[in-house]
This record gives sequence, C-alpha cells and structure tokens, in this order.
Amino acid sequence: MATTARALGRLFDISNALSIVDLNTAANTGNRIHMKGYRGVSFVFFGDAGTDGGDVAMDLQEHNAATGGTSQDLDTITDYFKKEETTLDGDEVWTKVSQTAASEITAVDASAEKENIYVVEVGAEQLSDGYEWISMNVPDVGQAKVGGILAILWGLDAERTPANLPEPNA
Repeated sequence: MATTARALGRLFDISNALSIVDLNTAANTGNRIHMKGYRGVSFVFFGDAGTDGGDVAMDLQEHNAATGGTSQDLDTITDYFKKEETTLDGDEVWTKVSQTAASEITAVDASAEKENIYVVEVGAEQLSDGYEWISMNVPDVGQAKVGGILAILWGLDAERTPANLPEPNA
C-alpha cells in the first residue's frame, strides 16, 4: 500500500515560522509567511523545559512586503490555547487563555520550567489593508529555553499535491 498525503495540500500547508533555537541568545525574529491563498494560520510554538524565569512571550506582526517594507503589531490575539507539563507525554488537555486584544502573549510565571505547546490562530481577514505577510517573534526570554514555531496554514484557496504547494515564505 502506497503512502500518500491525505491532508497536506488539501486541508493545510506547513512552514517554518521560527527555527528551533535557544531563546536566550537574542530577540528571535520570525519568518514572514505570505497569507495570499490561505484563509488563516495557526502558529504552533513548541518549547522544552528550561530555566526558571525564562517564560515565553510571543509578538504577532504584519508586514506589507516579503522583506523590508512596513511592519507593525497585529493586535488581534484575544485567545490562544496551551498545553504545559513538566514532560509532555500526551495526557495533557488544551487550556484556553483569554486576554484583551493584543499582538503579544506572555506565558504565566513558571511556564519556563515546563515543556509547552502554544497555539495562536489568525484569520487572513484580520490583516490590515495592504498587508499580506505575517510573522511571530519571540523576544529574548532571559534564561535558557529552547523552542521554535511552525506555521500551519489552513483554508487553502487551491488544493494541490504537496510538491506543488506555493512557498509560503516567498
């Protein structure tokens, strides 16, 4: 029996939003994701257990060009979802976190010492007029913690085989 993609290219695409890195080395600028052709994106942060005080924060930005151009905060995050535990082993449940609309999320104290998954979803219609690119940045967390972000793009305008999907970072 041959293995074929059943959802990739039909239901979603995946792109690197921020390579896995020690989040304590500097501010971490996320890759720009082109939203043209997608109805939305789910940014999925995945981090290991780190050092006390290295709590994760993220900042959502929108851009009017693939590089350069104008960048600004996208103050649309009102809810996000998280799973946290000393060791993520599949028995965790999602917790919904609600906040006043902002471009930032700040993890609660003591999140640094846990493994984390955070999901922030953004609809393409939430971008300002003239802005087609989106990114998620992670500031220097101040203590040792390794993490990265995947962008799961959903609501594809055109279904394609995975090899023929457009490059979302272009």
